[in-house]
Amino acid sequence: MFVGRAKELNELNWLYRTDKFQLAVVYGRRRVGKTALINEFLRGKEAIFFTAQETNAGQNLENFSRDVFRCVYGHGPAPTFRSFLDALEHVFALSKDRRLVLVIDEYQRLERSHEGFASLLQIMIDRHKDVSRLFLVLCGSDVPLMGGRLTGGGGPLQGRQTAQLRVEPFDFFDSRRFFRGFSDEDTALVYGVVGGMPQYLLQMHDFISVEDNIKNAFLRPSSPFSEEPENLLRQGVRELAIYNAVITAVAGGGARVSEVSEKTGEGTSVCSAYLKALVGMGVLKKETPFAEKTQKRTTYSVADNMLRFWYRFIPPNLSAIQSGMADAVYGSISKQLPAFMGGVFEDICRQYLWRLRPGGGAPVEFTGMGRWWGVDPRTKSGAEIGIIAADGAGAALFCDCWWADGEVDTPALDGLVKRSELFPFERRRFCLFAKKGFTPGCVERAAELGGAGLITFSDMLRRF
Repeated sequence: MFVGRAKELNELNWLYRTDKFQLAVVYGRRRVGKTALINEFLRGKEAIFFTAQETNAGQNLENFSRDVFRCVYGHGPAPTFRSFLDALEHVFALSKDRRLVLVIDEYQRLERSHEGFASLLQIMIDRHKDVSRLFLVLCGSDVPLMGGRLTGGGGPLQGRQTAQLRVEPFDFFDSRRFFRGFSDEDTALVYGVVGGMPQYLLQMHDFISVEDNIKNAFLRPSSPFSEEPENLLRQGVRELAIYNAVITAVAGGGARVSEVSEKTGEGTSVCSAYLKALVGMGVLKKETPFAEKTQKRTTYSVADNMLRFWYRFIPPNLSAIQSGMADAVYGSISKQLPAFMGGVFEDICRQYLWRLRPGGGAPVEFTGMGRWWGVDPRTKSGAEIGIIAADGAGAALFCDCWWADGEVDTPALDGLVKRSELFPFERRRFCLFAKKGFTPGCVERAAELGGAGLITFSDMLRRF
């Protein structure tokens, strides 16, 4: 089943229709669906699809030669090119008179096995691009390499790429298309547990309960996700123990560098380096309070829902899981799920607003969005605002998000209005998002404020 990716497919197909040389760099984390996207793009097109392996250059050259001959000349004995230079010359020659796609998947493996391959590719592109109809796709999961070092400043392919697509996990609204049998609330819970990675979503089954899905996928010794975090990290790091400790600290609430340092026992400079690397890999994300220019209050959080769930709940319960105590572990986790889902729901609400924006349906035509936390100088106490979306011209939308079983009452709206006064926007709009609904008093107060938005989870799903 292929879901979503319309934007990426449209861009790739537009480039294909130019009938000129193109170099598309497609990258993103493992399991995000890069290969599925490319296979969907390749439907009805003549293509050579080569997947590099963790082996030496000679074996990769042999496999590449086989894939070239299989595509162009059919099955049968395939000679091996003398070198990758000869192989690429052959492919470029084939593409002079016809539109041909060459995909090199898991590109980072090829570069590791063949030092200087990127420079060789640069030479081939510069030599042939003006007369070639080749559509070259480099696909990989090494985000720092594919998203920066390869085509960035000083990189061997700098300026040669004609498209650079970072494939992101699905948002909640696309993720829920994987399921038909879950209730609306259950789709949110599933998204909160495994996020938007297609391969993770396929591990969840809507013919059983969310509880049984969590037990099967996480709480058995041989569960599908038992080794996934470590396998993910092994693709890009060597010192697995410290990376694991840092992520566990962040998932457990260590949002600042000093807190991570305290939880791990490592120095702040060491933690800063590891945090930076994990942000570059897309495992963590860092935030500063909305509209704040300094980095003094930077915080870190786990970017992927599955990793966030795993590092929050699995390491502390590992002994019990290995002892077959899935029911007991789930009983403990279930009590913490409502609080865990608070941040997930806030993220879903941000996605909802971004989806409204292109069609002009958002209350403010915002250009930026973020979260704010700090100290209210009027009360000398901590304060937060879940979402602030501003247009850069004096207007802002202030939102709070409530994942609770009861109806949201008037104080929630009044508190949001009060906290918004900390910001000097000329025009302010307000919105509350709620899992269930709002009290009559809250609805009346929203009308008094000139139509403050009151949006339930069901409202969001009806819209998208």
